[in-house]
Amino acid sequence: MNPGSEPFLVILIKAVIVVFVLVTAFAYTLLWERKLIGRAQGRYGPNRTGVLGYMQPLADVVKLIFKEDFVPRGANRVLFQLAPLISVFAAVAAVAVIPFGTVVTVFGEEVQLVGADLNVGVLFLFALSGIGFYGLILGGWASGNKYSLLGSARTAAQLVSYEVAMGLSVIGVVMISQSLSLVEIVDAQRETVWFILYQPLGFLIFVIAAVAETNRAPFDLPEAESELVAGYHTEYGGLKFAMFFLAEYVNMLIISALAATLFLGGFAGPFADGVWWLAVKIIVLLFLFIWLRATLPRLRYDQLMQFGWKVLLPLATLNLVISAIVIGLAFQN
Repeated sequence: MNPGSEPFLVILIKAVIVVFVLVTAFAYTLLWERKLIGRAQGRYGPNRTGVLGYMQPLADVVKLIFKEDFVPRGANRVLFQLAPLISVFAAVAAVAVIPFGTVVTVFGEEVQLVGADLNVGVLFLFALSGIGFYGLILGGWASGNKYSLLGSARTAAQLVSYEVAMGLSVIGVVMISQSLSLVEIVDAQRETVWFILYQPLGFLIFVIAAVAETNRAPFDLPEAESELVAGYHTEYGGLKFAMFFLAEYVNMLIISALAATLFLGGFAGPFADGVWWLAVKIIVLLFLFIWLRATLPRLRYDQLMQFGWKVLLPLATLNLVISAIVIGLAFQN
């Protein structure tokens, strides 16, 4: 079924539902991170607002809405206000190509559980990832703050360093499935096995690069509170500060969904396919993000660069070469 043939109302309803689920997942991912890190540090975490603290995300939103919205003196007013919107748009738009299931029938109407089955879905996601980084870079530069500018410079360097390794780690999956469409990649795994069995090194490289791409510990050098106050969002407050947080956690959700789709079969499961399998895989990968933050100290900046260029990139290149040789020999036979 071609998603373009769906009625506009169906597309609109799907978009509203997906965005609502995404924003809700962001709120409770943040809450669970605070709870789990609290437990890792021998404390409770949020447990007062609502039942067992589960209304804390709503309280945080209300607090941020009523905080002062200001623009620093010397900042570029237009870019300062535009930067968080760019980051949020790129993060939310990426969910459009993630498949959550096959075609289902709702009130007699066939609905495909994917926003858009693009034949260049993988490239689309990498393009949006690059656009999202522009929000961070522009936000730091437009603030007129030296700490923010240093955070932006680190963001750009980190993007260049780890985006290459991440892209190379995905090419093995593309060669096996012979497609850039995420729907076809999932279908290929449903017919054979999960691609993590063919690409274990590629999966490991992808996950490490994904942590760096989302600026999460131990790769959170663009923020680095002990060095740069808060990096690129030092001068932000209120809802614009919340937008940067929203973009970061939505990126975690999307990158987890992408890893599950490329290497873990997406919504395909051992007994029956369904969106719950994708949800379980995303939760496991999100727990890994939180576990790393609670466990590992922040790297030094030179260690970050050396690991990206001297370890991750050579391993990704080696994995690509070996995959190309093996797949070439398999197709000859």
